[in-house]
Amino acid sequence: MIDQHNPKIPGWSVAICIVVLPLLVMPAVWLARGDGMLAIIAAFFLAALLAVIIAVAPLGRQAGPALGFRPVGGRPIVLGTIATIVLSVAVSQVGLDPQGMKQAVETARDPGLLAMSLLLLAGLAPLVEELLFRGILYGWLAWRWGGVVAWIASSLAFAAAHVELAHILLVLPLGLWFGWLRRRTDSLWPSLVAHAANNGFAIAAAALLGI
Repeated sequence: MIDQHNPKIPGWSVAICIVVLPLLVMPAVWLARGDGMLAIIAAFFLAALLAVIIAVAPLGRQAGPALGFRPVGGRPIVLGTIATIVLSVAVSQVGLDPQGMKQAVETARDPGLLAMSLLLLAGLAPLVEELLFRGILYGWLAWRWGGVVAWIASSLAFAAAHVELAHILLVLPLGLWFGWLRRRTDSLWPSLVAHAANNGFAIAAAALLGI
């Protein structure tokens, strides 16, 4: 639950992020468009990370705690990660096969690109997505309208950001789970670690085991 003594995400941080994000992402992706899928992914998430940094930079040392980087015990991280993998495997049995996910898996199956795929898709991408949805967005909503609104709204926004309908349906249960972890622990660490572990597991399993 939200601790009222923790620093909060102000509305102007959200506004800055909304304005700066497309201004950085669109040209970055445009410049990387001819260099392959991993280059585009790297450009997209690095530009988005820079937008987050710009949005919270005026908070100074309060930026980290405001985004949710607060101490939390190891138990919610471990249990949250295990539950995430179980949920992800269960959801994958639905049979949906998003085109974007398929392309990422195909890229990762190239032995020369597996390490970079893991770095980007299980490292950079989860970090940026957590900062945006369970950091800035959740933090702002929770202080204005409470944890339940922040949980639901940030989870829906997270799913919608994946654009493709099949992908949205696959990630919505995970988004709700990550949001619950954020709300339950008042920390970004459990959802961040669980998100990264889930992506890494999915990429490694698809690339190495062909599933």
